[in-house]
Amino acid sequence: MSGQTPDDGEAQDAKELSRERFGRFAHEYVTSRAHAEGRDLQLFLEMANPDLDWFALDVATGGGHTALALAPQVREVVAADLTPQMLEAAQERATEMGVTNVRFVVADAEDLPFEDGSFDLVTCRIATHHFPHPDAFFSEAARVLKPVGRLVFQDQIVPEDDEAARFVNDFERTRDPSHSRALSETEVYAALQTAGFEVLRIERVSKRHDLAEWARMQGCEDETIGRLGEMAGEASGAAADWMEPRGLSSGGVSFAIRHVIIAARRLWT
Repeated sequence: MSGQTPDDGEAQDAKELSRERFGRFAHEYVTSRAHAEGRDLQLFLEMANPDLDWFALDVATGGGHTALALAPQVREVVAADLTPQMLEAAQERATEMGVTNVRFVVADAEDLPFEDGSFDLVTCRIATHHFPHPDAFFSEAARVLKPVGRLVFQDQIVPEDDEAARFVNDFERTRDPSHSRALSETEVYAALQTAGFEVLRIERVSKRHDLAEWARMQGCEDETIGRLGEMAGEASGAAADWMEPRGLSSGGVSFAIRHVIIAARRLWT
């Protein structure tokens, strides 16, 4: 996988930063429309194609949106996350909804506390760009899946062009310092193959965000929002084509974040 790989100390610091920030903004993520609604969530569930007898694991569950959407379609969902406050907020939401077959567990996506072959389905939605070692997550997903178990993964991706990819990741990191690195589609494919997965289906989704609303979800002050607007205006070449910034002169800046949704099968070994 290209790009700089953080050492153990840097990775631990990154995880602590993620835990601190997402603990602070847990409510914003539980109520986030971008995570709770949209065509991409429905497409994600369709690609999971779960069975009522399945045991599912939702990694980096955040506000619990994917886990709660899966719950009526499987026997049990384990909703795992690094941040206790996120799990508490998600548990409250589950209680409000009357969902009883979701179990919430504090867990590191790169070192899952589950036995080999425990789950029929592993899901992870809009989270791996926070993982210091996403390849470790894919390996762990393969380990905890039953033979021929299914992984459904969604995350934002960056352009294949290195310079444009750096710009997009820097833009994301300006808004949220706990953003580690979004991968390119080629890197995602390589990580899945290395972990022992066969890709069954891939879908690509572009999600347009209002810049100010997107930034305030992470508690950004006006100064940071202004800097993000400037960066959107500075995007050029492949980065501008990728982000498609609009409203630069009117002040109502919006931009696109591109996602990939992949269903993959753990190969029999």
